[in-house]
Amino acid sequence: MTMTHVIVEGLVQGVAFRDYTRRQAFILHLTGWVRNLGDGSVEAMLCGSDSDITKMLDWLRQGSPRSRVDNFRIRQVPATERFATFEIRY
Repeated sequence: MTMTHVIVEGLVQGVAFRDYTRRQAFILHLTGWVRNLGDGSVEAMLCGSDSDITKMLDWLRQGSPRSRVDNFRIRQVPATERFATFEIRY
């Protein structure tokens, strides 16, 4: 299992980005979380197979229908936690 930390910058708050991200994670059988950050970006932790995470990263680069992704940062992190679902954190 791979764990990937992602920061997405651009017009990603107020456009249902977190909800669409959760839906896509469910389709891809990923676990983890997504949340808004105070600087207007969105942060996510993705857990699952390498191929499913790659598909999710491709989706995140495009974003939800009303979003605009300007910058995208990813890094692999040690799998120190397990998640039962994919949730929106507040």
